[in-house]
Amino acid sequence: MELNRQTAEQALKEASESNPGAWASHSWYVAKACKNIAACCKHLSAEQAYLFGLLHDIGRYAGVSSEKHLIDGYHYCMERGWEKAAQICISHGFMIQDINTSIGEFDVSADDYLFLKEFVANAVYDDYDRLVQLCDALAMPTGFCFLEKRFVDVTIRYGIHPATIDRWKKILEIKAHFEKEIGCSIYTLLPGVMENSCTF
Repeated sequence: MELNRQTAEQALKEASESNPGAWASHSWYVAKACKNIAACCKHLSAEQAYLFGLLHDIGRYAGVSSEKHLIDGYHYCMERGWEKAAQICISHGFMIQDINTSIGEFDVSADDYLFLKEFVANAVYDDYDRLVQLCDALAMPTGFCFLEKRFVDVTIRYGIHPATIDRWKKILEIKAHFEKEIGCSIYTLLPGVMENSCTF
């Protein structure tokens, strides 16, 4: 099945009907942030970035879960031949390529855990992986936000983890990487980011 705007948007629509929740709106904003930033990067396709952002949490179609949504999303995309999207379903949770830096619960089988561990350690990340990791931290279900607001939001829900600070540092490093590429603050590309960041 070809991965294009129509198939990706339909996939998210069906997934959100299968498991309604704020995750779907979050995914839309991640996709829009990916598109806006990629449009300013000569080596990236804004359309491809949009699709990868849209599908990064598609594994949530299977129901409420923690890290299981990573493997569910991977299989969902691989079954359709969307290999890069499948990788990003996993890689978006591991800006640091070490399974021990996960802040979630591994609600998966022993075999799936070993698969994730090996996959994360050996995956070759490119700027699409890094862009989705960044934009995942720029999007609330209500709109774009400053990274710090999203950091607090996630920490309130998941708690403090030994890797929390290192994960924040990595996202800030990725932010700097893209800002060097585009020559301006990423926040200038995210409409309403100020207003949404100042509401709680």
